[in-house]
Amino acid sequence: MSHSMKYNGAITAEKFLFYEMRIAARFYTQNVPIEKAIEEVRENNLFQYPTERQVSRMVRACYKRLDALENENLQREILSAPMDAAKQINLYAMMCQNRLVWEFMVDVIGEKYRQQDLSFSKKDVYVFLTRLQAQNDEVAGWSPSTISRISQVLVKILVETEILDNIRASKLNTLLLCEELEKGIRENKNTEALEAFNCFWEEREGMI
Repeated sequence: MSHSMKYNGAITAEKFLFYEMRIAARFYTQNVPIEKAIEEVRENNLFQYPTERQVSRMVRACYKRLDALENENLQREILSAPMDAAKQINLYAMMCQNRLVWEFMVDVIGEKYRQQDLSFSKKDVYVFLTRLQAQNDEVAGWSPSTISRISQVLVKILVETEILDNIRASKLNTLLLCEELEKGIRENKNTEALEAFNCFWEEREGMI
């Protein structure tokens, strides 16, 4: 993850998009141009969105997220892997595309796993975002409502990937990283990301 990447609050609209990613990956992995993919999704109502504008925006968002994976195997696995594995890969794709998601998952969730501190509350998200606002002028300019929506999305991401049982859960689940994603992260030389999935690469080097 490049620290030159700007913080982006687009997750308030794009969110987890798991089922949309599964559908988009079908076109992406067959090298279907994005405009053609948008047309296919719209004409066949594959996303079941009420407006053409929403379809266009979310197909583009999915293609950008798939691009961010920079790994053909992972791009295919989002389409074909079992649901729990594909959701982990989708989370990694979000991390690769969005600096805010990356830092939350590595610096907050990964650090909790490293410290074997499975406690969790919305205060953890609040402290993370408050610190980010103090450190970055662009984030400091986000409205309270934007910060609130981002907080909600971050918690829901944890629920989607079964790191939390529900939005009111106070304990992180011990996550088992799927083999496909671990291999892809190592291929991408993004080993720092492993911490977000309760996998500490320096401990596993001797096991592989």
